[in-house]
Amino acid sequence: MKKFILGLSIILTGLFGSCGGEKEKDSEEMGMLFRYNEPANIKTLDPARVVRFEDFIAVGNIFNGLVTLDQNMKVQPDLAEYWTVSKDGLEYTFYLRKGVLFQDSPHFNDGSRVLNAYDVIYSYSRIMDPEFGSPGKYVFSNVDRSKKSNYKGIAAIDDFTVKIFLKQPQPSFLYQLSLPYGYIVPHEVVEAEGEMFGLHPIGTGPFKLIKWKYDVKMVLGRNEHYFEVDDQGNQLPYLDAVSVSFIADKHSELVQFKNNNFEMISGLNEDEKDNVLDLNGDLVSGLQNDHYLIKTPWLYTEYLGILVDEEIELDDNKILMNQKVRQAIGYAIDRKGIIKYIRNNVGIPATKGFIPMGMPDFDKYAIDGFNYDLDKAKKLLLESGYANASNKPKITLRATVDYKGMCEYLQKQLDELGLDVTIDIIEGSYMNTTIAQFETNFYRKSWIADFPDAINYFQLFYSKNFYPDNGLNYTHFSDASYDAIYEKAIVEDSVELRYNYYKQMNQILHEQAPVIPIYYGETLRFYNKSVSGVESNALNMLDLTRVKVEK
Repeated sequence: MKKFILGLSIILTGLFGSCGGEKEKDSEEMGMLFRYNEPANIKTLDPARVVRFEDFIAVGNIFNGLVTLDQNMKVQPDLAEYWTVSKDGLEYTFYLRKGVLFQDSPHFNDGSRVLNAYDVIYSYSRIMDPEFGSPGKYVFSNVDRSKKSNYKGIAAIDDFTVKIFLKQPQPSFLYQLSLPYGYIVPHEVVEAEGEMFGLHPIGTGPFKLIKWKYDVKMVLGRNEHYFEVDDQGNQLPYLDAVSVSFIADKHSELVQFKNNNFEMISGLNEDEKDNVLDLNGDLVSGLQNDHYLIKTPWLYTEYLGILVDEEIELDDNKILMNQKVRQAIGYAIDRKGIIKYIRNNVGIPATKGFIPMGMPDFDKYAIDGFNYDLDKAKKLLLESGYANASNKPKITLRATVDYKGMCEYLQKQLDELGLDVTIDIIEGSYMNTTIAQFETNFYRKSWIADFPDAINYFQLFYSKNFYPDNGLNYTHFSDASYDAIYEKAIVEDSVELRYNYYKQMNQILHEQAPVIPIYYGETLRFYNKSVSGVESNALNMLDLTRVKVEK
């Protein structure tokens, strides 16, 4: 199963003219063409430097890793035909496919060359190099670079066999190797291009970069060297090209889709949802003749974040340092109402803890979380000592304009609880800054998993991961019991025991409430009926390798 793309947009200039009138030209000159829109741009196509979700998806189109994930989020072979793990869980040996070619590049002596074990060592050593400063260095933080591995952490047994040494068992390691930080790059091209490699990427993936222009369009072409074939022995991918437009306005995007100028669009904003979905979350009747909708659980949790660090002084929202106030807010929210009235039945009420539905074996560590119970919420607020009917306590909730409707709904519900909530709407570009600089202690936020293991969420609350110095614990939640369980979970090889630890951590987060989950995400993909062979998974990916478009 390979490759996944959804949000492709690339930065370069001078390669396209205007977009007007290119529909016919694209169709005639590019063969089987798949067209879609991506409103966002990306910063780099160097897999060692990606940080944003859009970047993650884009590089997956051009590169491969040793392993990949299928639509059920199970680890599958990719550049490695198979692998073995030592009994102690400390040595992973990967046996590479032979004959896999990199895409053509002028930096190869013969146009292309075969991938080998030394490419794997180069790619991973590059990310582990502290001077390089890759955001993906955490993937290899457990690699054992001691004398045991000749101080390298990775060794080539022969030209097509690689061994990776770990300091301690890490059940999530294969999942993390499926990330872009696990993708393999050719040393000649990286060294020749330097910082420009992110604009001139060369990998082994099903598509190669043809041309692009910032904020206009990007075209990917079929990689004639790609190694995968279908069950009948036909070389993949089926598509000859992928054309990606960069229309920022969602209304214009929708008009283009209705006019059959795109084979796919994804996602919606509040202003457009009623034009596409009915109140049951189904495609409106006017689109059903020529289009269809695929809705998939997404490893995404929408939540209210609360800074619980007593050493950071903020004038507002001091009452949120009280655990019972946080719990009261959690029980005062009607999540089913938000999904029905605000989101047209897109999303799943987050009533089972912080880990989203769609995570593998979700039921094994789900808990009884925050269900709507206003009486219980009012009782908790009374016990907190902050209930005052004549002078409601005031708090401020910060969010971006895309979530204004949801926050206004929350505002009314918390008013019923007995809190006077002010909604502070700010620009999206400033939102992350204000959270990162601890300028607010109550905000709307979300977390999207980059690999399908619940530890991806639990690491956000480990006290040794405090942001900004050590990790992504923005709430500065600290609990000794939680930390002890987390440290057991990350090395536990037994799935049953590990899931038991997950459930314990989920329960602690519910009781301490540094975050209040609102809903779990669902992906929306709208397709023209000419499209077949679509596959997706709960990581919000889209597999185009086996996609076909009827003429």
